[in-house]
Amino acid sequence: MAHSLLDRLHRINHMIAILIGVMLLICAAVILLDIVMRQLGTSLGGTDEISGYVMAIATSWGMAYTLLELGHVRIDLLRGKVGPRGRAVFDLTSLVVLASTVSLTAVMAWPVLARSLANGSTANTPLETPLAWVQGPWFLGWVWFAVVSWLTFIAALRLVMDGAFSQSEAAIGTFGEEETAL
Repeated sequence: MAHSLLDRLHRINHMIAILIGVMLLICAAVILLDIVMRQLGTSLGGTDEISGYVMAIATSWGMAYTLLELGHVRIDLLRGKVGPRGRAVFDLTSLVVLASTVSLTAVMAWPVLARSLANGSTANTPLETPLAWVQGPWFLGWVWFAVVSWLTFIAALRLVMDGAFSQSEAAIGTFGEEETAL
C-alpha cells in the first residue's frame, strides 16, 4: 500500500511539475516579448505583476514535488550519527512538523481567498486583476502540499512500522553531502 501510494503521488506531482514548468516558460516568453517591445517603444504592461502571480502559484504547487524529490532543506547533523531506527524517527518527526506547518498555512490562506471572493477584490494596479483568479490556484497549491505531506507521512510510517527502514529513508530521508558530491 505504501509503495503504491508513494508511486501515485510521484506520478501526479511529476505531471504537476511539468505543467508548472510550462507555465513558467510561457511567463518567461511573455516577459521576453515585453522586453523586446520596450526596445521598440511600446510595452505589454503588467508583466512584473503577472510574473509575481505566476511565481506564487508555481511555488505553492511546486512544494509537494520538492518534498517527494527530497529537495527540502534539512539540517541532518544528528541524523547521520544514529542508526536506521533513529533516522526513521528524525525523518518522521520532521515530516509531521512540515505537514502540520503546511496544513496551518493552507488553513490560514483560506480567509485570504474567501475575503477576495466575498469582496470581489482586484489588484490595486492598472491590470486590476481579480485577486481570486490568483489566490484560488495559490490556495489549492498549499492544500495539495498539505495533502501530499500527510499522505507521505502515512506511507512512510507504514514502511517504518513494517521495518522497511531503507525504503522509508528513500521516501522521506535526506541527501547528505557525501551522497551528492561529484
